[in-house]
Amino acid sequence: MDELNAAVALLNYVIIPALSYGSQLALGALGVTLVYGILRFSNFAHGDTMAFGTMATILATWWLQSVGVSLGPLPTALLGLVVGIPVTALLVLATDRVVYRFYRRVKAAPVILVIVSMGVMFVTNGLVRFIIGVEDQVFADGARFIISAREFRDATGLQEGLAIKATSVLTVVVAILVMALLFWFLNHTRTGKSMRAFSDNEDLALLSGINPERVVIITWIMVASLATIAGVLYGLDKSFKPFTYFQLLLPIFASAIVGGLGSPVGAIVGGFVIAFSEVTLTYAFRKAAGYLLPEWHPAGLLQLLSTDYKFAVSFVILVIVLLFRPTGLFKGKSV
Repeated sequence: MDELNAAVALLNYVIIPALSYGSQLALGALGVTLVYGILRFSNFAHGDTMAFGTMATILATWWLQSVGVSLGPLPTALLGLVVGIPVTALLVLATDRVVYRFYRRVKAAPVILVIVSMGVMFVTNGLVRFIIGVEDQVFADGARFIISAREFRDATGLQEGLAIKATSVLTVVVAILVMALLFWFLNHTRTGKSMRAFSDNEDLALLSGINPERVVIITWIMVASLATIAGVLYGLDKSFKPFTYFQLLLPIFASAIVGGLGSPVGAIVGGFVIAFSEVTLTYAFRKAAGYLLPEWHPAGLLQLLSTDYKFAVSFVILVIVLLFRPTGLFKGKSV
């Protein structure tokens, strides 16, 4: 029984949270890798695009809640996405038209576009803070748990309770559906194949009659959709605060680079590598060790790093990958 209690503790505090967080990072990293693979620059504004999309969804969700519309056990924010995604797509398309298109026409170096995207990041961040404020915003509703710790203990007789949050399950399910839809689009539609051809060889794609402006528009719409969905799932699972999304930029970029920039599969794998690394290295193993070794009474928490250093794990992994394998696990484009 002690082994089962230890397994439940790890499932409760490591595996389920890391799966949920990894799904959110993977969706974010997919947006980053699409921009890098097709538009050929590192979009530092991606975290704040997630914040903007989440803000638009929250405002729509609050309005739906005020008129009594809900999805029962599911979060009303899923309906709010119908508004949040188009609004975010309009924002990124307007930004591309006003800012990025000029630099594409003059064939500016990627580093110039990176700096420009940092300017877009600050403007978007300020816009989000101006509209919705800087404090935590609550917009989650519906069922809180699939199963609570008490229900699990009563059902199994184990000492350790397993609590599965509805938002964790929702995050993983939605992420799988979105990823499957994305890969189907890229591999089985004419537009998706055009985007892949444009990413592989821009000059050859232009000679074969592919419209580059159409590819750019479709790419930004997909990036806005991925960013909004990732941001809303993160907000439902944890909370929404604009500065938190700015901080998410580091683990998202680490995920994309670990997997291989430009590789959609790599972005997904990288997201889970970063998530499991952050959660595992900052988890206190004392409780699990207490079940397995009841005679052992360690003085400390058996925690390698404090949770305050969670994002530092992403940074260290990012540096290691850049030093020893700059093309990432799936041999994407070099950074």
